[in-house]
Amino acid sequence: MPRSRPRLARPSSTSAPLEVLAPDGGIVDVRELAKEVCRRYRAEFGDEEERYGDAGRAWCVHDNQYLLHWALLDVRGTTRLGDQVAWLAGVLEARDFPLDRLARDLELCADVIAETGAPWADDVARRLRAATSAATGG
Repeated sequence: MPRSRPRLARPSSTSAPLEVLAPDGGIVDVRELAKEVCRRYRAEFGDEEERYGDAGRAWCVHDNQYLLHWALLDVRGTTRLGDQVAWLAGVLEARDFPLDRLARDLELCADVIAETGAPWADDVARRLRAATSAATGG
């Protein structure tokens, strides 16, 4: 009889950032952007629902809020996106999460950011795409 995978618990500890200061001084609602990234991600990886359930959706939004937050902070020079992504990749790898999917998720983040049309969006998107190598250790 195959072992069933234990159900993933929803995020319960640290709340992910909801908003972050943009390079132009405006406020970016990273939660709404993260929801769009997750919608696209789930459409692309249909097996996620069975594998992780509703908790996986919550983690997707949670982790993408952080990824988007870190990318915007990277532009301001207050954090290094690559370092944060490498740390997250280590956590996810220990939990048996496929790191190629983290890399794809970063590309989706870049697409969503670029589509905002904000004056800083292309710079943030470029950094997100560059961070895919940190996600896969490449």
